[in-house]
Amino acid sequence: MNAEAAAKAATSSLILLREDIGHVAILTLNRPQTLNSLSEDMLEALGDALTAVAHDEAVRAVILAANGPAFSAGHDLKELNRRRSDEDKGHAYFKHIFGMCSTMMQQIVALPQPVIAAVQATATAAGCQLVASCDLAVSSRTAKFATSGIDVGLFCSTPMVALSRNVSRKHAMEMLVTGEMISADHAQRIGLVNRVVDPGREREEALKLASIIGGKSAVAIKLGKAAFYRQLELPLAQAYELTSDVMVENMLTRDAEEGIDAFIEKRKPKWEGR
Repeated sequence: MNAEAAAKAATSSLILLREDIGHVAILTLNRPQTLNSLSEDMLEALGDALTAVAHDEAVRAVILAANGPAFSAGHDLKELNRRRSDEDKGHAYFKHIFGMCSTMMQQIVALPQPVIAAVQATATAAGCQLVASCDLAVSSRTAKFATSGIDVGLFCSTPMVALSRNVSRKHAMEMLVTGEMISADHAQRIGLVNRVVDPGREREEALKLASIIGGKSAVAIKLGKAAFYRQLELPLAQAYELTSDVMVENMLTRDAEEGIDAFIEKRKPKWEGR
């Protein structure tokens, strides 16, 4: 086996791949044989990768993609079911896995950089939750989405958290109680995805979005993303109080000073990320 073949074999064995293109980190789910199910190993790999990205100042945006015939089929049900033979019938393990998954989803929201899902195929249950947890989503026109846990007697309660914060209550409830697949076009209409493109173009389109984001002030994006999610949970007056404080903090950054000077002087700003 030559060096190139060895490197390819090593890469194919990884369940999560990372590729950096300029200031964009692309994280790719790489368990096509299990439909990129969110096994314990996959959740751990995603959590570690997100932690690394959060501390990488060179990364301005993240794309979450997948290889194979599905974006993600959600939790690894075979892995979960094997633990029913535990002394506690799996109680401790189920609590561990669902807690681990919830923590990882919150990492996406808390990440300083915007995260864009590039959905090439079906995303179901916690896989749909993964799409909903991302800040933006680009989908292939042939991709489909469902919170299908109800079909196996398991209401998608944790996916419901992200889903209900993206789409209206009645659309969310319909998906949750029926488990039916919805098309990419319908997902766009109800706000689950931003853009729908021809099959095979989802990563390209996600990179375009990431490039636009990368051209903005990193410190402004970081402050704004954090404020966006915090204000959503607040009453109107408190939301304005919070965001007014964030505006002040943002105005005092070097990038805001540079950006406003550049606007007045009719030139392109030179961002410093501070």
